[in-house]
Amino acid sequence: MRIQSPVKTIINATVLDTADFTLRPGQTVQISEGLITQVRPGIDADRDEPGLLDAGGRIVMPGLIDAHVHVTAATAGMGEMAYTSPNYIAAQSKRIMEQMLARGFTTVRDVAGADYGLARAVEEGLFRGPRLIFGGKALSQTGGHGDMRGPGESHVDNHRCCPAIGVVCDGETAVRTAARDQLRTGAHHLKIMLSGGVASPTDRVDSIQFSDAEIRAAVEEAEACNRYVTGHAYTARAVNRGLHLGVRCIEHGNLIDDESVELFKKYDAFLVPTLVTYVHLKRDGAATGLPVESQRKVDSVLASGLHALELATKGGVKIAFGTDLLGDMHQYQSEEFEIRAQVQSSEQVLRSASTTAAQLIGAEGKLGVLAPGAHADLLVLNADPVADVRVLSQPEQSIDLVIKAGVLEVDHASIR
Repeated sequence: MRIQSPVKTIINATVLDTADFTLRPGQTVQISEGLITQVRPGIDADRDEPGLLDAGGRIVMPGLIDAHVHVTAATAGMGEMAYTSPNYIAAQSKRIMEQMLARGFTTVRDVAGADYGLARAVEEGLFRGPRLIFGGKALSQTGGHGDMRGPGESHVDNHRCCPAIGVVCDGETAVRTAARDQLRTGAHHLKIMLSGGVASPTDRVDSIQFSDAEIRAAVEEAEACNRYVTGHAYTARAVNRGLHLGVRCIEHGNLIDDESVELFKKYDAFLVPTLVTYVHLKRDGAATGLPVESQRKVDSVLASGLHALELATKGGVKIAFGTDLLGDMHQYQSEEFEIRAQVQSSEQVLRSASTTAAQLIGAEGKLGVLAPGAHADLLVLNADPVADVRVLSQPEQSIDLVIKAGVLEVDHASIR
């Protein structure tokens, strides 16, 4: 159930402290103008005060952050999007983002597709959704992971209003121009394709993409704007090359090796695994529009994902939470918690969806924490994710309330 009701004081809360992932019962949380102003012991409050919420001892934690989404991906057939009305894609994005918020994700980082228009629409309250950290269109070489043309197609439309997820650019000059154009729109990061992928029809998963000079050009342009480059990559060869060239974050990384782990730590870089997408691309891809060529690629990355996550976790890599779902598969977003719990502790998974993700997007102290000065993006839970993070894989059952910027947006408890 979606409502909109301002919350100014939460009493009788068991606060989840993401500094050390302990629970502190009997807390009061004060909120003003969308920010947390105070967290203190005690439950004393004026019961007639407007905006008072009695948590009844339930756990209150920061809203979740998904650091790898595609909110414009209304279909798994990414090539179709380039020929779809942008108005239709925007309407689909509204639906996708509203459902993400209902799952407890109060912030998402879009890594190809979303733009300033969607971010502005959410910020202005034109529709409800998570805070949107957007990167615009991904940069791809001809025949790369962002080039969704089939082998018989020759035309490519890089117009900013075309709802394709990528911009095709070849050569250092073209990459600089494309990078500057995305940054001009206010992009929080740049994404480049460092290797082949599943959804693209003509490249190999084990290929490497862009020259060293092209990658350095994107990195230089991002750094000039105090932004960073994140790179799509699967193989250790592609990952390690990108890290050496200044890429600050790697998406997926299913085939990393021991050298990759050392390079992540050397360059203080982030890894964003996206395990749930391979499970459902294998199971549901054909039914949701994934082309046959892409269906054949899923097996090459599916089995290795958990091993890569375990390797990175043991090696001390900074890991953020991500899902990368497409089309009707967005509904499985929360299953990522259950998958990661196979090789990570509950604290490690929670950290990836809170403090580490906030650090990645440059929002330390503002997101992923329940502390004075942070955004009042909060979840009220009836189950303990510290004891077992898998409770978050069923948000409609474990999450009672979703609060964003001090406004109660979703009330699951009232309709159970």
